[in-house]
Amino acid sequence: MFRQSAGSSLCYACGKLNRVDARTCFYCGALFPGLWGFGPGIGHVVGQLSFAKVVMIACGVFYLASLALSPGSLGRPRGLFGLFAPSMPALDALGMTGSVALAQGRWWTLITAIYLHAGLLHVAFNLLWVNQLAPPVEEAYGRARLVVIFTAGGVAGFLLSDLGGVAFSVGASGAVFGLLGALVYYGRSRGGAVGWAVLRQYGQWAVVLLVLGFLMPGVNNIAHAGGFAGGYLAGLALGHEEQSGAGGLAVVAAGGTVLITAVCFALALWRAFAP
Repeated sequence: MFRQSAGSSLCYACGKLNRVDARTCFYCGALFPGLWGFGPGIGHVVGQLSFAKVVMIACGVFYLASLALSPGSLGRPRGLFGLFAPSMPALDALGMTGSVALAQGRWWTLITAIYLHAGLLHVAFNLLWVNQLAPPVEEAYGRARLVVIFTAGGVAGFLLSDLGGVAFSVGASGAVFGLLGALVYYGRSRGGAVGWAVLRQYGQWAVVLLVLGFLMPGVNNIAHAGGFAGGYLAGLALGHEEQSGAGGLAVVAAGGTVLITAVCFALALWRAFAP
């Protein structure tokens, strides 16, 4: 059974052992540490999936959905960077952001656009970087903070580019730069030989990727800069695990972030397909 009715489970906030039916955690005071018996099952499922895999699956599903909504656009020659590119109406239906969407009050596109991509190379390049950067961020900050940092980077990047007049934009690259920003903050705040090594490695990567963005066509460099700043500030606000431990507040923030993301996609799909 997915639900456990007796025995012990780990508290979602502090990770310590409690009765699965306890009302409050004996150690940190979190309410319903066993999540009404569903905590162990949720932990088992979540434990099988890394955050990077979840993002990759989500981006892959929405990329295929955007292609399914625009089959006529697949045969049009658009060059290497336009290979297997979905149509603009399809991306708009699923939650593309930009100054146009923001002017229309579609604030939810600041999140939905993170998981949409404009072509095969676009989605492949971004997901390679998510797979590369999410594990070290999770090691430094924990999975809960990683969820918040990734989303904060994406939202900050799109908000800056939307306000800067970029009409249409999609992609996880702002969130990727958010991961870099958080790693740079971690390196600076940790200090010492390890901190310096982290700062040097990921700071150099950020500079190289930012420069490459100016050499490639159609890249939203404003979103990259905003994403880096958003990730850095999120790391500063949340603190890494060596500063503030596991943190029940971070778990709540991550849960809220997941819920808001789901609501944003519901709003995008309702606007596009509701009668």
